[in-house]
Amino acid sequence: MFLTRRDRGMVALAIVLDVAFHGSSETVVNAAELAERTGMARRTLEPLLQALSRERLLDSTRGPHGGYRLGRPARLIRLSDVIAVGLNSLDDSGLDLSGRLQRAVVEPLWTEFDSQAQAHAEALTIEDLLKRAAAAGLRKPVGEPLNFVI
Repeated sequence: MFLTRRDRGMVALAIVLDVAFHGSSETVVNAAELAERTGMARRTLEPLLQALSRERLLDSTRGPHGGYRLGRPARLIRLSDVIAVGLNSLDDSGLDLSGRLQRAVVEPLWTEFDSQAQAHAEALTIEDLLKRAAAAGLRKPVGEPLNFVI
């Protein structure tokens, strides 16, 4: 699956929001569940998960009960940081940027959009999106803690 720059930024944002919504400081979100909820193939998400972990926006735990949680409090994760990871993880080899219209019109327009989106994203945090989810009536799932008895 080929993702455009915009797609990568949106997917990175969707990943971090999903982890914030379904995880906690004690609970991790595994990649398979995340892939199922986002409707994307796990192999498509893995490079972004790794990039988000490298930037410490997510914290990863290995092993059979491993997964991802936020790398810092939601109020400290700016959307602009998350989107930047998505944009920077893109392999540009599949993009055709050689057309005259692309260079003369589309690229400057995208730059204009980027600056407006960047300013807006600088002002928002993952916590702001969690508040929007609550205002929309979405509630975090309540899972029972695992209790192992041998």
